[in-house]
Amino acid sequence: MSEQLNFEQMIEESMKNIAVKEIIEGTIININKKGEVIIDIGYKADGIIPRNEYSYNEATDPSKELKVGDKITAEVIKMNDGEGNVLLSTKRYKMKEAQKELEEKFKNNEVLEEKITEITDKGFIISKEGYNIFIPISLSGITRSENIKDYKDKVVRFRLIECKFRPRRIIGSIKAILDEEKNKKIDEFWNEAEVGKKYKGKVTSISTYGAFVDLGAVQGLLHISEITWNRNTPPNEILKVGQVIDVIAIDVDKENKRIKLSYAEKGPDPWKSVEGKYNINDILTVKVVKMMPFGAFVELEPGIEGLVHLSQICERKITKPEEELRVGQKVNAKIIDMDLANKRIELSIRELENTSNEYKE
Repeated sequence: MSEQLNFEQMIEESMKNIAVKEIIEGTIININKKGEVIIDIGYKADGIIPRNEYSYNEATDPSKELKVGDKITAEVIKMNDGEGNVLLSTKRYKMKEAQKELEEKFKNNEVLEEKITEITDKGFIISKEGYNIFIPISLSGITRSENIKDYKDKVVRFRLIECKFRPRRIIGSIKAILDEEKNKKIDEFWNEAEVGKKYKGKVTSISTYGAFVDLGAVQGLLHISEITWNRNTPPNEILKVGQVIDVIAIDVDKENKRIKLSYAEKGPDPWKSVEGKYNINDILTVKVVKMMPFGAFVELEPGIEGLVHLSQICERKITKPEEELRVGQKVNAKIIDMDLANKRIELSIRELENTSNEYKE
């Protein structure tokens, strides 16, 4: 009898001492049909994790995540479940660990990556081991073109901007990450930007004076004069919103964060081939392309325009060019002055008025 007591005493002393709320590790020895996980915890009784104490997600099946022989960590919630087992909980252990993680991430302003588990009309909800992290619509970074429902089950990166557990208030921001990434790209863009650098961009808007092109980090201005040499061609006849084009930086203002662009398909400057091609006293057939109070602009060839001053339109005195001419009309005109350095050609219709060379389409 004495030997038997000594043996039982030795076994008792070899067993670990455990207590309620203690965190322990054990080895899985069985997962029964009820979804209960039986664990060898090195104690005189086995540990048991009921299915409802395994995860805050009630749909989670322990048998699909665990197998016999796996190590598992849990919290002791009761020394005897009524059947001689130590009652354990992994979900309570995970919840405490999640709290530590959230507090640490918040303290160090670290990035979290989690899956959106629920979508409401006010924002996103991320469930993490019993805690709900709320991301308001205003901090979601979602654009007007996106469907909020598409974010269900999507893994997102965010920062915690508020983290309280009593009362429980955990708020995240995806927008904070997006803003940081955007600012980083903007800084990188301006650090590397220089005149002559080529970019591929998307046309975002078109107006009478040109277009704006999204270069990824910033938008650049593409003036009408840098889209085509024919300044009377509207930009929307050359470009379309959403079109991806090649552009070249022609002016970079890093201090004011502005960049001016030139369309790569604009082609060579036609004025460079004008010298020797046109001369004073040459008589040409030109097309009226634009009316101004001081005269009319005429096109000698695509990209090359000249001015017929109001006084050079006809012999009689007129107050505006529309009294004699119309846009699209073709007339004969004589070159009377040239300043190629400043890309200026002056012509006269009046000097040919008596020759009856004018005709209309």
